[in-house]
Amino acid sequence: MKLTEETPYRFRVERHGDMRVPGIVFASRALLPSGETEKPLEQVANVATLPGITGASYAMPDMHWGYGFPIGGVAATDVRRGGVVSPGGVGFDISCGVRLLTADLTSGALSPVMERLMDGLNRAVPHGPGRGAVWKLSGPGEMTAILREGSRYAVERGYGTDNDLERCEDHGAVGDAVPEGVSERAVRRGLGQVGSLGSGNHFLEVQVVTEVHDTKAAEAFGLRADQVCVMIHCGSRGLGHQTCTDHVRTIDRRMSRHELRVPDRQLACAPVDSPEGRAYLGAMAAAANYSRANRQLLQAAASRVFADTTGRPLELVYDISHNLAKLETHEVDGERRELCVHRKGATRALPPGHPDLPSGLAGAGQPVLVPGSMGTSSYVLTGVPGGAAFHSTCHGAGRQQSRHQAARATRVGELRAELRERGVVVRGASARGLAEEAPAAYKDVSTVVEAAEGGGLCRKVARLVPVGVVKG
Repeated sequence: MKLTEETPYRFRVERHGDMRVPGIVFASRALLPSGETEKPLEQVANVATLPGITGASYAMPDMHWGYGFPIGGVAATDVRRGGVVSPGGVGFDISCGVRLLTADLTSGALSPVMERLMDGLNRAVPHGPGRGAVWKLSGPGEMTAILREGSRYAVERGYGTDNDLERCEDHGAVGDAVPEGVSERAVRRGLGQVGSLGSGNHFLEVQVVTEVHDTKAAEAFGLRADQVCVMIHCGSRGLGHQTCTDHVRTIDRRMSRHELRVPDRQLACAPVDSPEGRAYLGAMAAAANYSRANRQLLQAAASRVFADTTGRPLELVYDISHNLAKLETHEVDGERRELCVHRKGATRALPPGHPDLPSGLAGAGQPVLVPGSMGTSSYVLTGVPGGAAFHSTCHGAGRQQSRHQAARATRVGELRAELRERGVVVRGASARGLAEEAPAAYKDVSTVVEAAEGGGLCRKVARLVPVGVVKG
């Protein structure tokens, strides 16, 4: 597909066919898809055909092939101008996201207790497909409370403090959640998984801050050089997957009622203000709240282990999702408009002074949490004034090999040895799961972050490296 280079980190897919807006790809030339890997660019063009789409169909530097939308895709539709919502623009792991925690420790303090700490985390944090949970719910009544109140309900029940909610996106819960829109089957799948990592690319990592790029922002976030941190990456488990599945089916069946056509059935969509659109957004918000509660419980479990092992509990830096559609107000052509902003494998990145930031972060901007691949760096970024793509940026390194390709190409014994040489202690990973998540399966996260910063989406605050990993 032909791309026009606008800047070294910004490329344009010109309108063609049924595209209503151009495509904008934030990447370096080294990160651009090519040959057989051009399919994500086709998806960028397909997304540009959605009714009501505004500005452009955007792709982040970590973009790769996804369901309907590319992973790393951002698209905003105008609610008052026929805008639609597409579950493919959120994905199946609704509100999958990252939570970063700090401990009042330096790396040297970890060495004498590292093995014991990792053993404790391995026991306390349920991980793997369908295995256990921190919180055994009493039944559907408690589930309804979680779907409506998210982290707020978890804190109310003793899993955290009000200070945690100050550092959570949406103060810990997405508004307008409709628990009744989550099917009985989805609820059954979620009852035994509240407070669990799951499998795939989800993890809990013990990390150390190795570089500080923005001292003022790092201080506001509570980060300093050589500090010990914990990063948690997980989502809405089986409940979110089932919720997406249920609503995709309904929306796909009813598109003809709204005279909607899309170039790919995986882009099934409904007008935001239609019964189907409102039903999906309400159920999506409920599943997102489940995800927020999930990470809140994992924080509580990890903090107990840290306190018991090191004498230091964990404090929350921020919790942010990267699979969500949100109704937001943005200025478009000099006019304030209500938009449905889809971010799939993309992170909101609010600039300093934004009204949605808590007071303690107003001067620094929103923490953006970008995990790397297992054994490589992760980054903390922040939003910038005038940030493109409706204040969005990358969400991780981005896969460059499928899980099957990675498993075939990786010798697990050699990978374990390599991680040991890097000083990374691994717990709980199956041989297959470890191979699928090998660092070689992912793009270089530093190159991705360089492109995001060079494209004017964000700026770097700190770099972190893992010293311990709990995997599913």
